[in-house]
Amino acid sequence: MTTLIEADDTVATDDTVHADPRTLPPASRWEAVTSWARRHALALRILGRVLLLVPVLFVISILVFLLGKASPGDPIKASLHGVLSPDAIADLQQAYGLDDGVVTQYLTWVSSLFTSGGGRSILNGSRVFDTLGTAFANTLVLTAAAVVVSLVFGVAIGTIAALNHNRFVDRAIMLLVQVGSNLSVYWFGLILIWLFALQWKVLPATGMRDTADGGGLLSHLILPAISAALISMLILARFARAGVIESLESDYIRTLRSQGLPRWRILTKHVGRNVAPLIITTTGLEIGTLLSGAVFVEFVFSWPGVGTDLMNAISAHDYPVIQGGVMLVTVVFVVVNLVTDVIGDLLDPRLRS
Repeated sequence: MTTLIEADDTVATDDTVHADPRTLPPASRWEAVTSWARRHALALRILGRVLLLVPVLFVISILVFLLGKASPGDPIKASLHGVLSPDAIADLQQAYGLDDGVVTQYLTWVSSLFTSGGGRSILNGSRVFDTLGTAFANTLVLTAAAVVVSLVFGVAIGTIAALNHNRFVDRAIMLLVQVGSNLSVYWFGLILIWLFALQWKVLPATGMRDTADGGGLLSHLILPAISAALISMLILARFARAGVIESLESDYIRTLRSQGLPRWRILTKHVGRNVAPLIITTTGLEIGTLLSGAVFVEFVFSWPGVGTDLMNAISAHDYPVIQGGVMLVTVVFVVVNLVTDVIGDLLDPRLRS
């Protein structure tokens, strides 16, 4: 009898944890399951984020579709300047499925995202993703450059402010950050054009490449990238400053200082590692701001991106292009946020352990 009591009260050991849970007593079975969950917490966390992506994209697709349907104006009349007979209007509405029910139109549109390139533009009849393909690639080039600018300069500015905490340099930087955060991207872009293109004549004002030889991408990219990166750079500077200050004031870093470790090593190896998840997550969230800001930047600098195509589609009431463009940008935003969250989790030592 004593042996049975001891067997029932035994806490799950390594052998029971790795055994088949169905062959264990209830208490040991629960301990085995919870132990497995703890050991695979990071993988389960990442899997949960990936699975959550499905309902998120489903809801987003509904909102994007309804947004397009709620747009005022007749897309058929707008695309052909209103010179149509009633029979021609009816034929085109039937061809594009505009006379179907809302649910049928939604299902047809979602199906077209996977099978027929997002449907066809009412304006020119081309496939939506073919229309947006080159423009979206140009927008990604601009956004990637803006991410690099905001990340490099934002982290550098925030770190300098943190290392001079409560000193003149810190106060001056934070004052400039506060003022810069209230600037309009549109207005800031015009200032850059006036200063660097019109006054000093060192950089081109508009376009993506030189008209003569098709080169000059880098020189054309500098001003739009700086303009698009302004707000995100200042936000990253704030987060970097707060993260570095918090890390420098932790007991762990103070212990390293007392041991005589060089300051540069503490900053690069220990403080940087602690702040990295915060910076990566913030950068991922700011990509949405950069993508939305790119619409205005592309307009100011005549950058041939998806923002320009969307503005043309909105003015022409070209619903398939509007819906396809918004959905494309939204999916990129959601996927990038997922990737940055996963990278942040992988870099977080608390989750890795």
